[in-house]
Amino acid sequence: MAGYLILENIKYEKFGKRLFDIVCSFWGLVLLSPFLAIAALLIKIDSPGPVFFFQKRIGKGGREFSLIKFRSMYVDQTQEREGFNPGDGSRTTRLGKILRKTKIDEFPELVNVLKGDMSFVGPRPEVPRYRHIYTGEFAPVLLLRPGITDLASMKYRNEEEMLSQSLNPEKMYSEVILPDKLRLCLKYKEMIGFKTDLKIIFATLRRVLKKEIK
Repeated sequence: MAGYLILENIKYEKFGKRLFDIVCSFWGLVLLSPFLAIAALLIKIDSPGPVFFFQKRIGKGGREFSLIKFRSMYVDQTQEREGFNPGDGSRTTRLGKILRKTKIDEFPELVNVLKGDMSFVGPRPEVPRYRHIYTGEFAPVLLLRPGITDLASMKYRNEEEMLSQSLNPEKMYSEVILPDKLRLCLKYKEMIGFKTDLKIIFATLRRVLKKEIK
C-alpha cells in the first residue's frame, strides 16, 4: 500500500501537478478577470504608478523569472532595484494594505502558474540575493517549482508583523525565518501528492478568509 502511494505521488509530481496548475490557473484567470479589472482600476486611482509589480525571483533549478503581483507600494525606483526589504511596510499604499491582507496582490501570479514559472503549491520564490542559502541541505529545494502557497506560507502568514517588530529584520529573516521556511519546503518535498496539495490550498483559503473576517 505504501509503495502504491509513493508511485502515485511520483506520477502526480511529474505529470498531474503541472496539468492541475494549467487547468486551474487558466480557469482562475477567466473567472476572476472582472474582479482583476476592478482591482487594477482601484490601484490606478489610489496612487500613481503601474498596476503590476514585476520582480526577479529564483525559480526551479535556480533559473530566474519575473514574479507578477498587483502593486501594493508607492513607486520608489531605488528600493525596487534593491529588491525585497524584510519588514519594511513604510511604502505600502492604503489600498496595498488591503490587497496584502487579503492576498489579492498575489492573484496575478496565476499568470506565472500558467506559464510554468510557478505552481499553486510550492516554496515561495525568493529574490536572487538569497541564492547563497540554497546550498547544502537546502539545495534540493531548487528541484521544486516555486508556488503561490505552501506550509511555510501558512506558518508565517504574519511575517511582515513579525519582522516589523525586530531590531534587525534582515538578520532575522535570513538567519531564522528563511532557513525554517526551507526546512518546511524539504518536508513538503517528501510528501508531494494531489491530496497534500488540496489540503494546503484549502487550509490557505481558510486562513485568509479567517484573517479577512477579523
